[in-house]
Amino acid sequence: MRRLILPFATLFASPAIAESFDRPIPQAQSATAEFWYAMACIALLASMVAVQRLVSRR
Repeated sequence: MRRLILPFATLFASPAIAESFDRPIPQAQSATAEFWYAMACIALLASMVAVQRLVSRR
């Protein structure tokens, strides 16, 4: 059994069998995505201000 491990590992790890990797092409952001990103940033800032005010009162 041990004699079969090395040939099978070499065969299955062969780069000739491997498929070439195609890098993904980044897509441009839509106006809707930019709007929701801006809303998320504003919500994050508002929550950070709220936490700061809550902590500073104690």
